[in-house]
Amino acid sequence: MSSLTPLSSPLSSPFAHSNQSIRRLMFKVQLAVIPALLVHLYLFGFGIIIQWALAFATLMLVEFSMLKLRNRPVRPFITDMSAMITATVLVFCIPAGAPWWIIVSGTAFALIFGKHIYGGLGYNPFNPAMLGYAFLLLSFPVQMTQWTAPTEILDYSVNFTNSLQLIFTGSLPQTALDIVSAATPLSQLQTGVSQGQGVTESLNPIALEAQTHYINGSFVNGFFYSTAQFFSLNSWAWVNVAFLIGGLWLLAVRAIRWQYPVGFLSSLTLISLIFYTIDPNTYPPVDFMLLSGGTMLAAFFIITDPVTSSTTPKGRFIFACSIGILVYVIRTWGIFPDGITFAVLLMNIAVPLIDQYTQPRVYGHK
Repeated sequence: MSSLTPLSSPLSSPFAHSNQSIRRLMFKVQLAVIPALLVHLYLFGFGIIIQWALAFATLMLVEFSMLKLRNRPVRPFITDMSAMITATVLVFCIPAGAPWWIIVSGTAFALIFGKHIYGGLGYNPFNPAMLGYAFLLLSFPVQMTQWTAPTEILDYSVNFTNSLQLIFTGSLPQTALDIVSAATPLSQLQTGVSQGQGVTESLNPIALEAQTHYINGSFVNGFFYSTAQFFSLNSWAWVNVAFLIGGLWLLAVRAIRWQYPVGFLSSLTLISLIFYTIDPNTYPPVDFMLLSGGTMLAAFFIITDPVTSSTTPKGRFIFACSIGILVYVIRTWGIFPDGITFAVLLMNIAVPLIDQYTQPRVYGHK
């Protein structure tokens, strides 16, 4: 008996250890969104900072209240940063100038009905951030489609004070809201195609109808306004590039599995290439699909949620590829310009089925 290793010995099982924890993983994800936050801040103003502060205050109140109601210890659960990731993703999905109650109600709904009602972190079948965003999109479509135009193309500078006034009062001093708002590239494309225009005509700024707009006390003709729309398209591409940089860092530090971004982006690229080859006048090019909307946000920060995605290596790839295909289908033939939210939620439902049929063979099984 003296030759047996005591249970307290460092050599006792388990022999495989990991220094990963929920808090450490969530902290890495928060660090990875910093490039996108800085780009978003530069292009769209201080609204995202205010929205994030409102989301953080809401999550602290909701988390404390729900943990108390569920008789759970507050400190370990409220400091694991999982709720902060939900709020951060949701903030990037809503317009920077949206009314204050949008982010407050969206964050509360995401945490209550997307997380705690199922038993907390690890038991929720749906991605909380996407559930909250779907609630906002379906309930308040007008507020959720009034995106702020990039500040670099506006004569009117939306500073921190203006952002506060816009978010809390819904107005700006001596300025109409449509002056500082613009359609997203995906919305612009969907509108143009629905009106019988081709892709090039819908996205080409020079092809827009000549019209007069009032900006900060001076009139500009339709050509310059169209040029502003053109730069708006490039601005969204820069945001996606920033998410790509942060996502690649997450892959490098092994915070996420490679099957998610590779499966999602490859399937979206392939189906975009096929339809663009068939009819380039009706279907947008691959680079537009990859650098518009929340593509890179979804690839590295949304579908990579380990709780609501598949748990097997093959299943993760199928899960991600399916989302990529659904995103293209919804963007092209659906009524919602982006489609990432509903694609993710639909595939969350299919996760148990995917896991059932993609279980790896047990080692030694014949």
